[in-house]
Amino acid sequence: MEKKYRVNDIFYSLQGEGFHTGRAAVFVRFSGCNLNCPFCDTDFSAYNELTTGQIVDALTAFPARFVVLTGGEPTLQVDEELIDSLHKVGFEVAMETNGTHALPTNLDWSTVSPKGQTVVTHCNELKLVFGSSYASIVKGDEVPSTHGITADYYYLQPCDTGDPQKNRELTDACIAYIRQHPQWRLSLQTHKLAGFK
Repeated sequence: MEKKYRVNDIFYSLQGEGFHTGRAAVFVRFSGCNLNCPFCDTDFSAYNELTTGQIVDALTAFPARFVVLTGGEPTLQVDEELIDSLHKVGFEVAMETNGTHALPTNLDWSTVSPKGQTVVTHCNELKLVFGSSYASIVKGDEVPSTHGITADYYYLQPCDTGDPQKNRELTDACIAYIRQHPQWRLSLQTHKLAGFK
């Protein structure tokens, strides 16, 4: 029996965050997560069970050949077989993960936003949510925890609290922190700023 994946959504847009900001991409949002973060923007109650072939067929309907596997937590379902199938039809495959499970070895790009007890030790892009706990250390020498993960690029992303005033304060604090610690880069959620999915 062919394996099926629980897929919450497949959509075509631009990457809104991090290194690939502004790049056309097909997103596959997998349902389910092993964590329960209060700022998560995904509803996992609805999903379709899709085979590898169905996923490939859905993705090849779009012109871009860059796919972002996200969630939820994609490492709970995504395997090397699915990634190989995407490679065979010309996709560059990226994954966004919380780092609590090992990554498939055949990914082209990995973005880790560490939460909980991480097992990943290296990724292409480390992205930390910059919340109120970090805002209080802006004037100090403390560095936000990388959870022991090394990366090619390090990003701080101001947390979206839903409160415009608080968001402004966190963004200002994040910018100030990066000015003092230039190994970090700013990641903004441009999909929210520009109003696209």
